Amino acid sequence: MKLHYLKHHQAYVNNLNDILQTQSKSVGSQNVVEQIHMQAAIRFNAGGHINHTLFWENLISPSSESQLSTSKNSKIYEALQARWDSVEHFKARFEATLLALQGSGWGWLVQDTENGRLEILTTKDQDIVPTGKKPLLGIDMWEHAYYLQYLNKKKEYVMDIWNVVN
Repeated sequence: MKLHYLKHHQAYVNNLNDILQTQSKSVGSQNVVEQIHMQAAIRFNAGGHINHTLFWENLISPSSESQLSTSKNSKIYEALQARWDSVEHFKARFEATLLALQGSGWGWLVQDTENGRLEILTTKDQDIVPTGKKPLLGIDMWEHAYYLQYLNKKKEYVMDIWNVVN
C-alpha cells in the first residue's frame, strides 16, 4: 500500500497539478481547442486523485483494531441489513460485483442522495461516482492495488480487503 500511495496516487496528483497549470494558461490565452483537448487528462487524473483519497479514508491504520462495524446498533449495520438482509449477504454481493469488473476500475457502496437507498456499483478506469450518489466505500480494482501482494489472485484481495476496511 505504501507504493500504491506514494507512487500511484501521487502521480495522479502531480499530473493533475501540471494539467491544471497548462489549462490556466490556455484559459488566459482563450485557446478553447487546447482546453477541450485537456478534458480527458483532467477527468482521468482528477478522478484518480478523488477515488484514491476516498479509498485511503476507507482503510484503517495499521495500529487500529477496528474493522467493518457490524454492531447491531450502528447505522451502517441497520442500512445493510435493511437492503441486503445481512452484512454477509452485502459482502457476498459486493465481492461478486468487484470480481465481475473487467479491466481497471472501482467498486463502490453508495447511497442515493434522493431516496437514501444503498447501492453497489462500479466505475471504469478513474471515473468518479456519478452525480446523485454519495460514496460510502470504494475499493480500487486496478491491478496496481493488489498485484505486488496477490499477483493474479484478485479474489484473495477482494476477500482480504475486509480486514482493512474501516
